[in-house]
Amino acid sequence: MTGGPVHGTWEPRPAARWEDAFLCGNGRHGALVLGDPDDDRTVVTHHTLVRPNDDAGGRHRLPPLPADQLTDVQDRLLSGDLTAAEDFTDGRPLQWVRPFHPAFQVRLRHHEGAPDLTGHRREVDFATGEATARHDGRTSRVFVSRADDVIVQHVTGRDLTLRLSLDHRLPNAPATLRVGHGAVLTPEGALLSLRVRHPGSDLAYTGVTVAAVTGGRTELAPPGARITGARSVLPLTRVLRHTGEADVVAEGRVLRDLLTTDEPAYDTLLGRHLALHRTAYERVTLDLDADPAERALPGSALLARPRSTALLERLFAAGRYHLLSSSGTLPPRLTGLWTGDWDTAFTLDANLNLQTASAAAAALPEVTEALTTLIQGQLPHWRDNARAVFGARGVVAPAHTDGASGHSCHFSHEYPLHLWTAGADWLLKPLVDHDETYGARDPRTAAALAEVADFYEDFLTRTGPDGRLVVVPSYSPENRPANGSWGALNAAMDLSAARHALHTAAAYHPDRADRLRALADRLPPHRVNADGALAEWAWPGLEDTYDHRHLSHLYGVWPLDEITPYDTPELAEAARRALQLRGPGNGSAHGHLHHALIAARLRDGRRVADALGRVLDGDFFHDSLMSAHSPRRNVCNADAAHTLPALLIEALAQSTPDRLVLLPAPLPALPCGRLTGIRTRFGAALDLTWTPDGGTAVLRPDRTARIALWTPAGAQQLDLVAGEERVVPLPPATR
Repeated sequence: MTGGPVHGTWEPRPAARWEDAFLCGNGRHGALVLGDPDDDRTVVTHHTLVRPNDDAGGRHRLPPLPADQLTDVQDRLLSGDLTAAEDFTDGRPLQWVRPFHPAFQVRLRHHEGAPDLTGHRREVDFATGEATARHDGRTSRVFVSRADDVIVQHVTGRDLTLRLSLDHRLPNAPATLRVGHGAVLTPEGALLSLRVRHPGSDLAYTGVTVAAVTGGRTELAPPGARITGARSVLPLTRVLRHTGEADVVAEGRVLRDLLTTDEPAYDTLLGRHLALHRTAYERVTLDLDADPAERALPGSALLARPRSTALLERLFAAGRYHLLSSSGTLPPRLTGLWTGDWDTAFTLDANLNLQTASAAAAALPEVTEALTTLIQGQLPHWRDNARAVFGARGVVAPAHTDGASGHSCHFSHEYPLHLWTAGADWLLKPLVDHDETYGARDPRTAAALAEVADFYEDFLTRTGPDGRLVVVPSYSPENRPANGSWGALNAAMDLSAARHALHTAAAYHPDRADRLRALADRLPPHRVNADGALAEWAWPGLEDTYDHRHLSHLYGVWPLDEITPYDTPELAEAARRALQLRGPGNGSAHGHLHHALIAARLRDGRRVADALGRVLDGDFFHDSLMSAHSPRRNVCNADAAHTLPALLIEALAQSTPDRLVLLPAPLPALPCGRLTGIRTRFGAALDLTWTPDGGTAVLRPDRTARIALWTPAGAQQLDLVAGEERVVPLPPATR
């Protein structure tokens, strides 16, 4: 191989839309950098910014209270009334979760009018997290510091003359916001503030910017400052989420303290940031031996070549960069950490787990920690859900959240999301993967698993005619039987989740192991329907609805290891048939990539390539290399961007605590390449090189283990010794 993959992207023109802005973030603050040479705009976001409740006291945002109806509903469902769960609420209306919104934009306006864009270039460096724009002798650089939690911008040039302001006027910002500006001169330049308060609420946020100006003159020009004849301008920006009043003076003092250094302030701040960001980003790389000429193209030109290997290299790199940059205070939202409008949230029944799917294998424990933070912060609400809806101990996770509330308040006749009992296991699975990868059990995960087991001990009490336990009511997000309603019995996902949760809790809590495993053993097996497919509902008589974007029933294949070609080949074949029959539903990116992840586990490279091709050919990516929910760049959404690295890793290498599968679903369009630094669930780092003539896998184990190694040549036992590198040759590709 020659050269190497590009760890960044660039464009020859500014972003015309916020969706095309280059993205920076530290997991708390986000920045969308548009790169306009004469109206230099950086849209600022913060993970905690959601609209306040729109009902008195938020009473409708609590879970419904139908627990006293549960026995009656179960009786009716077990007796054949498939509509029984339709009125299993306490009558309150559905409540959408509070939407995520941007804060404001930092604007540096050089002059009015259409700029001459000759020689303009904007770029983002994934390894440093910097977005840079260059034009007409000026350079503007932006990054969001992981070390100091501040948005840093540095504008340099000859005789800089500009107006600096904080502007809340972004698309769809409510006209009723109460806005106040502040500006004072300081020894180094100016201190600007912007307070925004939601109407009818004490909830507010305040932006504070300290601008250090080198050379020239700074004067107040409400609502901001005017700078003339400067050599450089260094704005530092933070957002404060609060009730009451924010102390702008104190925050300004904190930001000014970041400027006190003998070295250039920008370089000092960047150096502290790189120690955290670059270290994390560079742990894993993917090199597909792409054409060097294509590697040099701007992202927009690569997107016009959807089957380019250089595009896949860059999307892999961008996906890891964006996932890392949006994970910290919380894991990524539907739009990661970035938005230019006021209407996004979290969705937990598919999107979040897809986005974070690469966290363990792609060596991003920062992402797992962000997911842990979300779960730990919401456990009290999960307990409320279990008690209110099911009258049970333990925890039940919601299907939607705004990042703060974990209450199941989003439900309706068509989307009875409060019936979804699999959510806690689904969300905890990445944390279990992390523990397996690094060889230590997090006590926070152990405690949460114990509460999931508590729920199942209380909830799993009803039996069917065969004497087996029944999950009733049961919900398969977001589908329904062809001959029934949304609330049903024995959804395959619910069965897989209950089994996995009980066995996993037993492993973490040996004192309860016998009791929990005995309960799991009483659950019914999966059902294979008349089409030879794994049925979405294991209850006899419930018919499948095949055309749907969700693949909840194949949870046992991915991300669980309940159904595999190695241990359960007959069930794996039924799962393959179920995948074959599944339609794309509304054609969403997350549906295609979920399909591909399951296909990779089933060793079906052709189907992986087909599903990936639908995303690449469907124009799902913006010039920023952030993705969209639907084809033709419709609705900004991070699902495809963040999930794609996980898919490419799964096609090349898969692991469990006792198995490694190399090249399980090789893609014909990628005949050679090198994947370095990924982690396995048996505690080894892995570098993989493959060509048509063979390849090698280099394992660097942290702990001693015996694993089953599967390669295209077959299976063998492999003994690994902690600290001893092991090189495994791979056979030539099958012609």
